[in-house]
Parts: sequence; structure tokens; C-alpha cells
Amino acid sequence: MIHFEWPWLLTALPLPLLVRWLIPANTPLKQSALKVPFLDDFSDGKTPLISKHQQWPLLLATIAWFLLVIACTRPQWLGEPIEQAVSGRDLMLAVDLSGSMEEQDFLINKNPVDRLTAIKWVASDFINKRIGDRIGLILFGTQAYLQTPLTFDRKTVLTLLNESAIGLAGENTAIGDAIGLAVKRLKNQPANSRVLILLTDGANTAGEVSPLKAAELAAANQLKIYTIGVGADEMIVRSFFGNRKVNPSRDLDENTLVKVAESTGGRYFRARNSEELNNIYMLLDKLEPVEKDKQYFRPRSELYFWPLSLALGLTTLISLSRLRPS
Repeated sequence: MIHFEWPWLLTALPLPLLVRWLIPANTPLKQSALKVPFLDDFSDGKTPLISKHQQWPLLLATIAWFLLVIACTRPQWLGEPIEQAVSGRDLMLAVDLSGSMEEQDFLINKNPVDRLTAIKWVASDFINKRIGDRIGLILFGTQAYLQTPLTFDRKTVLTLLNESAIGLAGENTAIGDAIGLAVKRLKNQPANSRVLILLTDGANTAGEVSPLKAAELAAANQLKIYTIGVGADEMIVRSFFGNRKVNPSRDLDENTLVKVAESTGGRYFRARNSEELNNIYMLLDKLEPVEKDKQYFRPRSELYFWPLSLALGLTTLISLSRLRPS
């Protein structure tokens, strides 16, 4: 539909008539006359007050004025309403890149993959669904780094997550520093909308802050933490002496991860395989729903240049007609 942004400017349409009424046209005080003996030879009794040559410029000027006023009202074309889901939630994803993440105890399409690859594979779908959330990415190993600040650009977050590599931040695990960095980045954001999802497969072996101390700081700043312990409980290892079962997650400090989550009002999850990891993300979607309210946006296209161009064209035509020799 067509919408006029400033319709009150239509009141300017009768302005030329008002000016004509307030300021009458000048008439010469004396007019020269020619005396002829036969007046009937110069008049047929049907001579109009305004000749046809004078009528069409006046008509064009009237149309040009009308178009100019229409352009001033700023006509716009409004498209169909587009629904936008807005949550206002600030969600930070912290991913462990320590050396133990290279353990291949996950399966994707029946193919063994390392833990980081499984996280990337499942997290991609989760991030794509977070329409309306601002998402940030922290990568941690021996050190914790902010890879992506809070942004609505989910594509960039996914790209940088997929480009991450095991050992990029060091071989050890600084869980406390990762939580502390998330607190630093989220503390100035609106309360009750701060969420950290932390994925790790080990225990805190590096960093300056312990996980429990960092969790206390997170709770004081109303940051809710969901912790996810990644890694299978057992796997078959083939060797020269035969097959044997081992626990690839023996270094996982579940007790600390549970305390970190519970002290901030979050929850701890255990992801032993790709299916469990995917189910955890689905559950997080329910615990932290995306949509808070609905807003509608109508795309607008400006149309004022059409009547403005026509008005300028008619004005140019009138000006050229006055330059034509009579």
C-alpha cells in the first residue's frame, strides 16, 4: 500500500490560488490603442480572454505544482509485515580446545570423529536457531580468548567456530578463566538475559581463577551457566595384545561442573555421544526459549522521486516554451 509520511503538507495545494487572490496581477495604467475605421474586420465576437497558447502552460504549471506537493508529502510503498522474533538474550558459548578434545570417541554418520568436530557439527544447528539472540564465542585451553563478541551475526559465529582447531589456545584447560571472561563480557548487559554454555571434556588444569570462584562471580552478576561434560564413558582400544575397554573421560571433573552450574541457577549435562549432545541442545532451546515477544517490520520504498521528477520535467517544458520566439 502507498503511505504518505507527511500528509499534512497537502494543505499547501491551494497556496497559488491564495497568492493570486491576495496579490492581484499588475495592469498597466495606460494602454495604447489603434483606431481603425472598420472594427468588425478585427473581431469575430468569439475572442477568448486567454488564448490557447496561454492556456496550456498554465495547465502544465498546475499539474507541476500538484506533483511537487505530492513529492513533499514523501510517498512510500509499504510491503507486507514481516514477523521478527526478538528475545534480547545474550548467549555466550565457551568451547574447550585443549589437547584431550582430539579423542575420537564420537560417531557422526557412523564415522568416528574427535570431540571438537562433534561439538561443531551439533552446535551449528543450535546457533542457526537462535534468531533474535546475540551470540558470542569464547575459545579456551591454557588461555581463554574472546573469539567473537556478542553479535546477531550467527553466520560469523559459525564460521569462526568451524575454523577453530585443537590446541589453538594451548594444551591445558582453564575453565575458571573462560567463565571469568564470560562474566567480564556480559556483566554490562541487561540482567536476567545472560547465559553461558560451557563445553569441556576435562578438569581445570590452568588459569588464574578456579572454576568455583569464577562461578561465585558469575552468580553475583546474574550469569546463568549451563555446563556440558563431553566424552564417552568407554571405548574399545585395539592394540598388539588385543582389544581392551578404556574410559576416555576419566579426567572429566563432573563434580566441579555440577557445582558451577547449580551455583548460578543452571544445569549440568553429560554428552557421551552425538545423540546426547544434540538432545542437550534441544533441551537448552526449551530452557532458554528464543522468542520473548513478536515485533513486525514493514519494508519501505521511497516513491517521492517519481512525482518530483515529473514536476521538474514539466517546469523545464514551460521554461523552454517561454524562450520560443512568438
